[in-house]
Amino acid sequence: MLNSYRKLGIQVIASAWLAVFCLFGYRATFSVLLDPMQEDLGWTVGQVSLGYSLMMTIYALTAFGSGIIIDRWGPRPAYAIGAIFGALGFFLTSQVQTYPAYLASYAIFAGIGTGMLWVSSTVSVRKWFVGPNYARMWGWAFLGAPVAQVVLSLGVENILATVDWRAAMQALSLVVLGALLLATLLAKKDPEHYNLQPRGQQKTNGSPAWNISQAFSSFAIWGAILAFFFSLVGEFLIWTQVVMFWVREIGLSLSTATNLYVLIGLSGIILMPLMGVFADRVVARQKIEARGRKLMLILAPLAGVVACLLLFSTGITLLGGAISAILFTIYWAIEPGGVAGYAGAIFGRASLGKIWGLATLICMGLGPALGTFMGGFLYDISGTYLYSILFAMGAFFISAVFAFFLPLSAKKPSK
Repeated sequence: MLNSYRKLGIQVIASAWLAVFCLFGYRATFSVLLDPMQEDLGWTVGQVSLGYSLMMTIYALTAFGSGIIIDRWGPRPAYAIGAIFGALGFFLTSQVQTYPAYLASYAIFAGIGTGMLWVSSTVSVRKWFVGPNYARMWGWAFLGAPVAQVVLSLGVENILATVDWRAAMQALSLVVLGALLLATLLAKKDPEHYNLQPRGQQKTNGSPAWNISQAFSSFAIWGAILAFFFSLVGEFLIWTQVVMFWVREIGLSLSTATNLYVLIGLSGIILMPLMGVFADRVVARQKIEARGRKLMLILAPLAGVVACLLLFSTGITLLGGAISAILFTIYWAIEPGGVAGYAGAIFGRASLGKIWGLATLICMGLGPALGTFMGGFLYDISGTYLYSILFAMGAFFISAVFAFFLPLSAKKPSK
């Protein structure tokens, strides 16, 4: 039984790793591709960034559907859909010549493809690992994100040195297709399907499942949504604009700025699993999982606030930029998985796909789009990234405030 659990659990983590790798590959490469795309196509930073914003809106709408899929059939169908649409998103965008074609190809195909990946990966891991076992295992799965940050960012940079952004996107389409087809083969249904129990399962988790209307009548889910939403606003503004900030505001070369950006991924390769272990130890010490997850959700955006402040020190010494990158990694290692872990601690596993899928629709439908758009818009109207970074810093701080007020339990209303 233990060997079966270990084998299947490893496959769950591996499939989630591949999904996260492709999802964050889209985000990691956009910041590197933004400048050459803008120069080649003759559009403003805001116009190119709008394509990413709309992609994230479609992503959010699709995420709710992926939550329904995983509750009924597991993550395998979601990963298969992601493979097809994710690959087409890169390939079709590489062929565009007009602005409407760019918005359509990148937003629709990439949005559907990536929207199938986040809820499926987080919820599949949560359904197999609960309590003080979740964050550590999610840390291993989330390791796909910094690896994508390093491997794909550097890969795109090398391609851009010899050919153009179109060739880079075509190469990325093949990577996404292959990785997600492998994830589809490795994906597993809930542990009960294999006559197993989740690692860390407690007797109290056997209570009747929450439905969507019950969950969304509680402050717990709305507090988690608001905390996640504002952190996403700051996060996506930074991810999509930070390379341009270092190049245009600080005066670094594109190569140096990309290397600093890659440092977020390099440090993440170490910090993702370590922060997962740290978060689970906090949970174990607090005894109540929701309290431990809440404390981590306060810490994460505060690291983002300090990281934003340190961005401006890059012009004095690259060490300031490097420390900033590492702090962004700490935020990144905690927040996305941590807020899903908090929701799982409050509402259990049975309907977590639908509940977290709808929460993701709300958060991802608005937060990344707003952050990405505001980063480019504030630069376009002011000619400086000062106001963009201050905007991100304020969003991180508001996220910490909402996390502070998260409850430790929720009372299920009667039907």
